[in-house]
Amino acid sequence: MREGKWVWSGVAATAMLATGAIAKNFGEWSAPVNAETLAGSSSSLNTASNDGCPILNPYDGSLYMASNRPGGEGGLDIWIAPRSGDGWGTPVNAGPAINTTADEFCPTPARGNRFFFVRRLSATDTDIYVVKDLPKKGFGTPQRLATGADAINSPWEEWSPSWFEAGGREYLYFASTRRGHPAQEVYYSVDFGPAQLAQGGVESSASDARPNVRHDGLEIVWDSTRTGSQGTDIYSATRSSVDEPWGSAVQLGNGINSAGNESRASLSWDGTRLMFGTTRAGGEGSADIWTSTRSK
Repeated sequence: MREGKWVWSGVAATAMLATGAIAKNFGEWSAPVNAETLAGSSSSLNTASNDGCPILNPYDGSLYMASNRPGGEGGLDIWIAPRSGDGWGTPVNAGPAINTTADEFCPTPARGNRFFFVRRLSATDTDIYVVKDLPKKGFGTPQRLATGADAINSPWEEWSPSWFEAGGREYLYFASTRRGHPAQEVYYSVDFGPAQLAQGGVESSASDARPNVRHDGLEIVWDSTRTGSQGTDIYSATRSSVDEPWGSAVQLGNGINSAGNESRASLSWDGTRLMFGTTRAGGEGSADIWTSTRSK
């Protein structure tokens, strides 16, 4: 049943691209709220620790996140909170198959029962891994994606994998510091081939980090320190085809960005919910998970 949902959605997205019916109309984003305040959410969704990197699993609506809360394997760990009412229940550590004494973060569930994430190898090197997530067997052994100067993983830092499929090809977007550590830039790979620098509105002279692309490949959200940002702010851009550069960057409004830092925004499968981490005032810890919605 879970695989069927992915297959139907992938075919639908491909068909839309083929017919040119690719434009989607969405309303404005609502004023964001602390994800813990939604009906059904656990009181431990956000803690006094660092909670962030939120993304929804399109199979079951569960919330994947990164946190250094007590009870983990060490450093930042990946945690999973089940869908509960309008919110999410108590986060559960993903376990030692995924988490180590190093930092693991930027979780990304993907089609084919795959799950991408980032692991810190040194102070200046983080790489992207993929692992099978089998419903009845749990997580398999994580595999590091290809490494090398022009590969997905470089000798520097790679962050925030974002997977989608279009036209029978697999796209993986991510951020990397390979051209000028420590500034991040948005890259992508087609069918897990060489890393390519993304073009258009995602480019600037500042840090452009932690991209997340809508499942049809036509909208991207990311965080940036470019001119006009209050600190680190969330931006979006759109395009009419996966073969085109991204359009102009749009700084998200209606309170999504604050005097704090907003990071690792992600879009739900249907594009109607935005999840993000923030250090804004009034939270429970150094960073908390907030959310916003829009109509379609």
